[in-house]
Amino acid sequence: MSDVYTRDELVARLVRAGELEVSGENPEEADSYFDIENFSFHGPGGFDADYAGLTEYFRSLRAAFAHRTIRRGIIIAEGDYIACQTWIEGTFVHPFTHSPVGPLEPTGTRVVMDLMNIFKFDATGRIVEEHVRTDNRTFLHHLGAGALLSA
Repeated sequence: MSDVYTRDELVARLVRAGELEVSGENPEEADSYFDIENFSFHGPGGFDADYAGLTEYFRSLRAAFAHRTIRRGIIIAEGDYIACQTWIEGTFVHPFTHSPVGPLEPTGTRVVMDLMNIFKFDATGRIVEEHVRTDNRTFLHHLGAGALLSA
């Protein structure tokens, strides 16, 4: 567990980091929640990224979706780890360059990303690693790309 933050403070930092990544406001504050030099992201389908890659993914998400929100569901903390449910929602109004199947054109529909995350924190309360699992099949249907699944 962090030498600096309590469990509840780490949860609050996690929630705030997600809000900043989804909104795009205050990138310097967002950076402060991550070990930007050593961060590693592990996503579905073998998608791995460093902090710059995660930031680029969220930049593409912000560009493609209007009226974005993020909310956390069940949160479990154990030692240096926090696991949680996450939902990111938005209206698909511009091309999405980082979809699981490549660039997609907008559909104007409301899209929900339903995620399970596991975050690892360092001793100073920064996120150093994230593992994500999601239902890409449902996500692609929301994006209007469901036909690509049967191809």
